[in-house]
Amino acid sequence: MFTCVRLHLQTIGPKEGWQVYSSAQDADGRCICTVVAPEQSLCSRDAKSRQLRQLLEKVQNMSQSIEVLNLRTQRDFQYVMKMENQMKGLKTKFRQIEDDRKSIMARNFQELKDKMDELKPLIPVLEQYKMDAALISQFKEEIRNLSAVLTGIQEELGAYDYDELYQRVLRLDNRLRSCMGKLTCGKLMKITGPATIKTSGTRFGAWMTDPLASTRNNRVWYMDSYTNSKIVREYKTTDDFVTGVVSRTYSLPFKWEGTNHMVYNGSLYYNKYQSNIIVKYSFETGSVLAQRALEFAGFHNMYPYTWGGYSDIDVMADELGMWVVYATNQNAGNVVISQIDPDTLQVLKTWNTEYSKRNAGESFMICGTLYITNSHLSGAKVYYAYSTKTSTYEYIDIPFHNQYFHISMLDYNARERALYAWNNGHQVIFNVTLFHVIKTDDDS
Repeated sequence: MFTCVRLHLQTIGPKEGWQVYSSAQDADGRCICTVVAPEQSLCSRDAKSRQLRQLLEKVQNMSQSIEVLNLRTQRDFQYVMKMENQMKGLKTKFRQIEDDRKSIMARNFQELKDKMDELKPLIPVLEQYKMDAALISQFKEEIRNLSAVLTGIQEELGAYDYDELYQRVLRLDNRLRSCMGKLTCGKLMKITGPATIKTSGTRFGAWMTDPLASTRNNRVWYMDSYTNSKIVREYKTTDDFVTGVVSRTYSLPFKWEGTNHMVYNGSLYYNKYQSNIIVKYSFETGSVLAQRALEFAGFHNMYPYTWGGYSDIDVMADELGMWVVYATNQNAGNVVISQIDPDTLQVLKTWNTEYSKRNAGESFMICGTLYITNSHLSGAKVYYAYSTKTSTYEYIDIPFHNQYFHISMLDYNARERALYAWNNGHQVIFNVTLFHVIKTDDDS
């Protein structure tokens, strides 16, 4: 059994001419290791490549040691996942710098050496959680050897064998993908943060990214207010969202109710104004692809969350698909969970809980389990969990920091493994800690 942590951290960029190769953080989110590499055009074959190959071999040995360690710990495995996105842009970045090779490499070799020094605090952390002293000792030796190699190369700037470096990157990428495939769904253990991304809009609203988009697609959608609006703003990247650079504006055919919308596989799903109808709107075609009434579902403040705002119907998604959370008279106003088909909006299966919808602050799905908070105000915590796999519930106590005192939207993003929230006119992200089971070749 292992615990994996998904952290949403702001990336610190390398100096000019360099690209992030990999990074890792400790359990508290502090950076403990970042490896960067120079651009492609700085690489050529010459007599100095022997020293580089020695460096690359050390890096590969170190990554292999880290992988073995991560498979034995509950905290370190999640850090490796960030490396996948960082490596994909490596080849393109290698082509960007054409001039001033020697000065750029001199500066960044020092950067690499400094990053290796930052690895040293990792040793006490590893020793705290690991029993394999021999492996930790080997890791220490790898760091010392790598630092020595970096020092030697800094004194005499060698040249990179780009082809060999790129092949090693591809091999590491394949290994990481293989490890990612062994992760099964996890149980929520902890919520940390939040990180404030932006302050904008009214007190109530929604913002989101598409959990099914590729890793290169980081578009953000923004829907201010909980009613009487049709305008959706799209931003190409999170940076554009922060700086307010709108790429497209959409005018929906129907107004929405609440703040519990979702973008899923390129389409927007939302509750149509003054109805229990769910609408599927395509951003690509600018048209409604489907709409369907949710049978018996209360709407227009019949069964909202504790803050009101016509938040009766909550559309959400997780690793297992698309869901809708609402309440009905037939279930005495208690929370109802339905799994729906994202194409037709047809209800596939329904679960009735005994938790009052009006007493729920917000809710979100992770791996087929619905988590409900007991309030939208200060002191809120995740209080109740209902598993659709076992049709059972439990009362839990997972606190989180309601920094701006009023949450009107809280949704889980399975791609980011984070909670997106609208907190009193602030767009924030919470990191989540999940308890994972690692599948092995012996598992059936």
